[in-house]
Amino acid sequence: MAVITFKRVEKKYMMTRSQYNKFMELIQDYMQTDKYGLSTICNLYYDTDNYELVRHSIEKPVYKEKLRLRSYGVPELTDIVFLELKKKYKGIVYKRRVALPLWEAYESIKNKSFKNDEQDRQARQIESEITYFLNQYDVYPRVFLAYDRIAMFGRENPELRMTFDFNIRNRQYDIDLLQGDEGQLLFDDERVLLEIKVSAAYPFWLIHALEECAIYPVSFSKYGTVYKKFLFPDYMIK
Repeated sequence: MAVITFKRVEKKYMMTRSQYNKFMELIQDYMQTDKYGLSTICNLYYDTDNYELVRHSIEKPVYKEKLRLRSYGVPELTDIVFLELKKKYKGIVYKRRVALPLWEAYESIKNKSFKNDEQDRQARQIESEITYFLNQYDVYPRVFLAYDRIAMFGRENPELRMTFDFNIRNRQYDIDLLQGDEGQLLFDDERVLLEIKVSAAYPFWLIHALEECAIYPVSFSKYGTVYKKFLFPDYMIK
């Protein structure tokens, strides 16, 4: 079982297609598309009966956490997926994730435990954190979210990551990774969500490119927006 951990600052920016096109021109000498190119990412977001986790997140607390199951493309039961526990504390994102077959991920979530055949200490620690979460909250898949993504990394600094998400869509039926990537679009226009992920300060060329394109940070959550727009629309008119 593969494990991955991250600790980094993530900032989000919402842009129009014209801003995106200009921004890409300005950064092309500094950023490189990763080996997957354009890919479709599918996610299941887990929450309680009363959406406790997303409601807490919307309140912008100092600390928040969420659990999601992610696949790259529409998987089969035997394909590898990623079970991710994402925590955010004072603006710093901590991500813990394990890679395992989809059928095993479903079983682990259902049983609130993992197989005991993992020997790697880091893997056992991450499994323990996810198990604790599953036993603390009674969760099940509440929302399916998918989007088409271009991921890039810095030519000189591979730790600098950017992702561009298009066609963000969701559904509250067939909440299963096996059921395809169709869903209702989050926005009627062609907005693009940019996420910049760094462990240090922005380089000057990136600051210049953002300013040149008039692209500014936004507070945005895909799952939170689904909750406010589709699951609890009265929230939008408070």
